[in-house]
Amino acid sequence: MIKVITGIRRCGKSYLLKTIIEELKEKGVKDKDIIYIELDSKTYKNIKTPEELEKTIDNLVKDNDFKYLFIDEVQNVKGYEKIINAYREEENFSIFLTGSNSYLLSGELMTKLTGRYIEIEMLPLNFYEYVDMKKFLNKKIDTNIYREFEEFIREGGFPGSLKYDTYEDKLLYTRSIIEQIFNKDIRNHKKIKDKSLFEVIQKFVIGNFGSIISVGSIYNYLTKDNNILVDRRTIKSYIEVLENAKIIYPCDLFDIKSKKVLEGEKKYYLADLSIYYALNTDNRINYGPVLENVLFSYLKSRNYSLSVGKIGNLECDFIARRSVDEYFYIQVSKNIDDKKTEEREYKPFYEIKEMYPRYLFTSDMIFQKNVDGIHNVNIVDFIYKKEDLK
Repeated sequence: MIKVITGIRRCGKSYLLKTIIEELKEKGVKDKDIIYIELDSKTYKNIKTPEELEKTIDNLVKDNDFKYLFIDEVQNVKGYEKIINAYREEENFSIFLTGSNSYLLSGELMTKLTGRYIEIEMLPLNFYEYVDMKKFLNKKIDTNIYREFEEFIREGGFPGSLKYDTYEDKLLYTRSIIEQIFNKDIRNHKKIKDKSLFEVIQKFVIGNFGSIISVGSIYNYLTKDNNILVDRRTIKSYIEVLENAKIIYPCDLFDIKSKKVLEGEKKYYLADLSIYYALNTDNRINYGPVLENVLFSYLKSRNYSLSVGKIGNLECDFIARRSVDEYFYIQVSKNIDDKKTEEREYKPFYEIKEMYPRYLFTSDMIFQKNVDGIHNVNIVDFIYKKEDLK
């Protein structure tokens, strides 16, 4: 079975491959039986065709022993699918692929490999991984874990940013990733006729992460507010480009009463919060969408599927699901330190008839009692302690 590791550029896919390789060596696998091809590297960057990839692999195979084949950023070779499928059919290879966009799992590969591959989706570091990485790199960690959490929000979780000391350099690093994504992933797989228009749409979607938006709302923003002529199909196409590049993740609206996904409107969350700060001059923390984004990424990394719950005019921030009959209703707020906020956050829970667990996540450091079976949880502690919904 082919192992396919996907995720935004620089989120740690290559590091994962190298970790797997080291573990194989520790188990006694010989160097000659491990083939690692990094298609972004100086050595292999000129491989552009399936035939060149096949020739490279064959040159690295020295005998008929079982091989472990690792190909990093395989989408750089257009039409790689038939070669990978040929090696899979030989049954003498264990194959690992990485890719930075959803085109990796599209078209011919999906058709030929149905049921014969497993996707492992990676995200940038979550909070506890960020702290662990800083410890590993002997970086200074604030003794107050809540202040450290605020630093994580602004700096983000791209592992490579931790080698930089200043906040400005970290944001420059994130900007370089976004530029790489456009030049290496988007431009190669999708024709962007108007880069400036694409960047306006990209900035709008990123700037409104955690808000309900639609093709219509973006169309109105462009045409009515900025006098930019644009076709709705172009807007839809550019949003799909951002999704395929793993910059944003859609979160569907789900009507709890009718049990149906609502078409047209969605929320989008960022692969990493540093993307927002890298593209905006405002570095203040808007805790509502920020905390939602942090929790969305954390739960997604723990294999929960997420949607936004709608109950009439009310909204439940998340419905989390990890199995057919395992649901959780979630609200997220910076705090509930006044009666009005408390009522607003609890109200959707009281409108939901199903008796699945309910969670209110806040960044309150003062312990809050559970109310009416609703679990009040500190989001920082929850993630730092690697907890799950129960």
